[in-house]
Amino acid sequence: MARKKANYPLIESLEIVSVAAEGKALGRYNDVVVFVPMAVPGDVVDVQVRSKRRRFMEGYIVRFVKKSPMRVDPVCEHYGVCGGCKWQHLPYEEQLRFKQEQVTDQLARIGKVDLPAVSPIIGSEKTFFYRNKLEFTFSSKRWLTDEEVASGTEFADNEALGFHIPNMFDKVLDIRKCWLQADPSNPIRMAVREFCIVSGYSFYNPREHAGLMRNLIVRTSSTGEVMVIVIFGGDDRERIGALMEHLALRFPEITSLMYVVNTKFNDTIGDLDIQCYKGRDHIFEEMEGLRFKIGPKSFYQTNSAQAYELYRVAREFAELGGGEVVYDLYTGTGTIANFVARRCRKVVGVEYVPEAIEDAKVNSALNGIDNTVFYAGDMKDVLNDRFIAENGRPDVVILDPPRAGIHEDVARTVLRAAPQRIVYVSCNPATQARDIAIFDADYRVTRIQPVDMFPHTHHVENVVQLVRR
Repeated sequence: MARKKANYPLIESLEIVSVAAEGKALGRYNDVVVFVPMAVPGDVVDVQVRSKRRRFMEGYIVRFVKKSPMRVDPVCEHYGVCGGCKWQHLPYEEQLRFKQEQVTDQLARIGKVDLPAVSPIIGSEKTFFYRNKLEFTFSSKRWLTDEEVASGTEFADNEALGFHIPNMFDKVLDIRKCWLQADPSNPIRMAVREFCIVSGYSFYNPREHAGLMRNLIVRTSSTGEVMVIVIFGGDDRERIGALMEHLALRFPEITSLMYVVNTKFNDTIGDLDIQCYKGRDHIFEEMEGLRFKIGPKSFYQTNSAQAYELYRVAREFAELGGGEVVYDLYTGTGTIANFVARRCRKVVGVEYVPEAIEDAKVNSALNGIDNTVFYAGDMKDVLNDRFIAENGRPDVVILDPPRAGIHEDVARTVLRAAPQRIVYVSCNPATQARDIAIFDADYRVTRIQPVDMFPHTHHVENVVQLVRR
């Protein structure tokens, strides 16, 4: 028997009063919180509720009764559909204010420890075209906008090369201009799309697991280099060669042109062989005179300019005098480790991904840095008392974990190691606050510095300094 469809209410004239942690705006209806995306504090809106829980509801705007004076016009034609840059309707200074409030609130509410004042957030000089990497997806059935559906028109152009619609693995919005990555990103994507359509290349259908064209990755760097990786769904050498040669001739500024054949049921390429068609199999990024080699599978912070600000803060909070042993946990490709290496005696980096550790070693050698050592493995397994005895007790520990934060075993090992300072870099202030509470008996929070890496989104990085009591 089919479940009866819930009859959710239409809330009229709901006043939006604030912004929540995940970027959704909120109002209150009969003392119940209502989360509403794409709204701004000061908006008065009619909201159709689509889900209801005991303590909150979620809905979407069906009509603006009054628009907030805070609201600005988004610049991107795809705003509200593709799922990215959801805060374009907020002035950037307001975005920064809400992110600052988010950090302050989560550290205090979740961490429940004594905190100093939070330093003013470091904003991004570039609020558009700030990303150095984007991945686009091909689709044989593009997502139609509400306006296109309402028009009743039969559209012949069903191919898409763009971004997934949020929470839909098989729905892709065709992107004409993306404001996230500087040219030649947009011209390259549009040239690939046009060539493939004119040449009759099939676009991928994930439900049928069929189609030649799967993904396109464009990476750029502050040095002006460009990497393009085309992912094909089959090993059609003739068609692959034709497209790659077209790109090589059309965009001579591409310094690293590569392709990979992926016949798997998922889009990951980490376990696949990538072929270099033209140029080098890497590009370089630079930061404060250091050069970092970026391969097709390498991780690097996607906002290069703000990555420098983030790492500069982390180094400042480490307060290095030249004789310290530093542990850089969750080191990735060793960017922070190499960034601080010249100001301390030794850096020990640990990371789960073996390929990342190999990149870290290469980057040390590339910059003539000889006081770093790197280890690959699960952090909670690698970092133990024996490891610390062999590598030396750390004076400073730098933590830069994924969004989930650190494992309790890692925290306990760090506590036993008893470094003088801990520098915790986080992309999730909520889990950062939870972890800080674990350290509170032995460490006090002395400095807090948010950094905005992703303008027009609710995401925020935060750096905390903890000093041994």
